[in-house]
Amino acid sequence: MKFTLQYPIRTLVTGALALLPLAATALVLGWLFRFLSAWLGPQSAFGRLLTYVGLGVTQSEAVGYLLGLLLLVACVYVFGLIVEAGLQRGMSRLIDTLVQRIPGVRTIYDVIRKLVQLLARKEEGQPKSMSPVWLHFGGKNSGQGTTVLGLLSTPEPVLLGGNPYVGVLVPTAPVPVGGGLLYVPPDWVEPADVGMEGLTSIYVSMGVTSAQYLNRPKP
Repeated sequence: MKFTLQYPIRTLVTGALALLPLAATALVLGWLFRFLSAWLGPQSAFGRLLTYVGLGVTQSEAVGYLLGLLLLVACVYVFGLIVEAGLQRGMSRLIDTLVQRIPGVRTIYDVIRKLVQLLARKEEGQPKSMSPVWLHFGGKNSGQGTTVLGLLSTPEPVLLGGNPYVGVLVPTAPVPVGGGLLYVPPDWVEPADVGMEGLTSIYVSMGVTSAQYLNRPKP
């Protein structure tokens, strides 16, 4: 009986393994959709605001939400044109001045503003902020030791005990949104040419996709 069921069970396991990546992708996308719907959907506070804006044109809540969303996209696009034209600098200084006068709010605003600047900034002669890097414990030239794939939080070193250190965020697998922030000597760090997509794929797959983004030794 055991021998008779061997091939059907093997076929069933093979099919399940083949469908597992698709099922996992569907689960992740479903979770992302529910998350965005909770924060931005028609039933959220933001969605109700968009619906209220659109109800001035139509009586349908769904159509009102879509009209409000289109209006928001148009406003963001116009603001993007203003930013590209360099006209937002005076407005930005005014907003910064007003927000800095509000205790508590200014701390949150400063953290978010600096994080956005880190993600968008690209300086000549320096690695881009929040870029993938290799963290070599013991130094790049040690030849042995542990190497970790992480994200450089900022290329500007800070002084700790009189010595320069840089911050490297080391994600966790398989959920790379967590992790730890390590301050290490600058000579322990070198750029990793894998891109953000490669770093995310490696951590989400728990290293299974490493060969797709990293060099392999010749046979």
